Formats: sequence, C-alpha cells, structure tokens
Amino acid sequence: MTRSITIRPAAPADYAAWRPLWDGYNTFYGRHGETALAEHVTLSTWHRFFDPGEPVFALVAEDEGQVIGLAHYLFHRSMIRVENVCYLSDLFTLPTLRGRGIGRLLIEGVYAQAAAAGATRVYWQTHESNAAGRLLYDKVASHQGSLVYVREL
Repeated sequence: MTRSITIRPAAPADYAAWRPLWDGYNTFYGRHGETALAEHVTLSTWHRFFDPGEPVFALVAEDEGQVIGLAHYLFHRSMIRVENVCYLSDLFTLPTLRGRGIGRLLIEGVYAQAAAAGATRVYWQTHESNAAGRLLYDKVASHQGSLVYVREL
C-alpha cells in the first residue's frame, strides 16, 4: 500500500479532506462533544499552516488523490541546543488504513522537513494508552522516559 502514497505539504485546497482527519484525531484524544475544540481554534490552526510568519506546518499523506493522514509539526528554540528542534504535534491516519506504513511515512516526512530546516531533533508525546501508535514509535525513535505535566492557565 505504501508504494502509491505521497507525503506532501498540506495545501489550502485540502481543508475539506483534512478536517475529518483533524476531527478524528481530536476525538481519539477525547476532545469531542462538550470538550470539543471551539471552531475558531480549528480554523486558526488551519490558517497558521499557511502563514509564513508562523513556525507551524502540516503534511498530508495522499493515496490516489485521497488525503488519508496528517502530521502537524512546529519548530522552536531549545535551551540545550543552538539549533532549533522540531515538535511533532499531531499524527493521525484513517483508522481503516492503520498498520500499512502511513504513519511511518508521515514521521519520515517530518524528519526530512526538520533536517532541511536545520533542526537537530524531532520529538513528540503520546498518551500511554496509545498502544498501536507506540508500537510504531518504538521502531522510529527512542522513548526517553519523560512524563508530561500540564497546568492550564
């Protein structure tokens, strides 16, 4: 299946195909119903991908003209490196196509974009319950034992 898949930057015309994937990603992480993202947050996120002043980007996986996956990433400074690092913020593929290498291709696409931008590290986080995702992540990166703490302000 992965032979015909293209990984490319998202284009403004991809919104209608991207949106169900974005909604699926948010549902997977429990952001639905009363806890769903406000519409203006989704629209702002989408528009940031195409604003040259923003350090956030989107890749999509496409198979025969159908967008089947997404990866969102951003660049930022680090206190322990001179070069920027890349945070892979979101990764999602159509549930019916999982296990076919699409997530790996998207991650490799982010690696390529990060290297081209001069970043020296790509990192991400996932929920401990994401067993399927972690099977892939353990093959393409190393888990370094970090825990994430959050306080909403």
